[in-house]
Amino acid sequence: MLTLRENFRRIMAFEQFDHMPNWFFGTWPETKVRWHAEGLEGIGLTGDAGPSLEGMDPDWEEGMWDIHGLVNIGPLSPIPQEIIEEAGAYRIVRTPLGGIYKESKQGSSIPQHLKEALLPTRDSWRRFKKFLDAQDNSRWAPAWENKALELNQRTRVTTILAGSLFGWPRDWMGVEQISYLAYDDPMLYEEIIEYLAEYFMALCGPVLKKVDFDFLYFFEDCCGSSGPLFSPAAYRKFYHRYYVKMIEFYRSLGVKTILMDSDGKTDGLFPCWLDSGFDILFPIEVGKWQADPVFLRQKYNRRMRMMGGVDKHIIPQGEPAIRAHLERLKGIVAEGGYIPLPDHRIPPDCSLEQFRVYIRVFNEVFNNTSAFGS
Repeated sequence: MLTLRENFRRIMAFEQFDHMPNWFFGTWPETKVRWHAEGLEGIGLTGDAGPSLEGMDPDWEEGMWDIHGLVNIGPLSPIPQEIIEEAGAYRIVRTPLGGIYKESKQGSSIPQHLKEALLPTRDSWRRFKKFLDAQDNSRWAPAWENKALELNQRTRVTTILAGSLFGWPRDWMGVEQISYLAYDDPMLYEEIIEYLAEYFMALCGPVLKKVDFDFLYFFEDCCGSSGPLFSPAAYRKFYHRYYVKMIEFYRSLGVKTILMDSDGKTDGLFPCWLDSGFDILFPIEVGKWQADPVFLRQKYNRRMRMMGGVDKHIIPQGEPAIRAHLERLKGIVAEGGYIPLPDHRIPPDCSLEQFRVYIRVFNEVFNNTSAFGS
């Protein structure tokens, strides 16, 4: 019997495996509230990750975003958050990084950005860069080396956030401003990209010398409803060389598999990401943009590994629809290099019982003894 880690690595190496992980990418907080009301006990009601339910495998996302408590990789600011205005339905806050946002108090909607934390100027970048000091020893947890070595004893699949050259700056600057910056001041645009590449390598490098992770995770979210937020030509001009440098550095430390995460209509950037050296593309969103893992395997063959590609909106439609959707994926699942899971956070239109049906059907389709004719 393979461990969860051994099994994952065999899947991504297109080798024989004995279990298909039953995972998802968490839920909306409102979904957790609904599931709790429907009888699910012992879960936190905030945040996006989890919860793992009976019949699922241990959550691969746990600990990823905060590097398992070893090092604080996010921007560090000494300024506390300030509530500027508060009403019944919303609040306006100034964040520690300096952004001013209007937040809904009634659900998980995207905040309205009244002022971005990072403006598209060199003066603003010089100020902001102070929050991203990789040499700040206060980032490291006490006795982090010993805690890191303990991670090597785990059996579940484990990863860390190891890069964000567009996703983070987009969050800090906003889509409009970062888009104009590439044209208004391309030197500053590339300087930010280069700085972040060096920053991530400086903080992740020491961790990777201590811990053997199963894959590394890059968060970019650089595509929208109609396609990428920058062209493939812009990708090759600004991003490719830095991704190549980071991936080569991480591979020199023993990392074998590296995942690129972007929502939206992503197919325009697939060749770029593969050329840069990414192994796994995620989440392959089906529902709105009709991405198709079967078609992608036919087009890119084993060059493209995938996680995702299960339309989360199918789940509330019931067992026959779920089963038909999953059965279609059996061929590429058996081939390897692909782990099917819902293509983003589960929204609150899915009941707890409906998701339990999905878990059961998934295991019947992929994890019964005759799933692949063996």
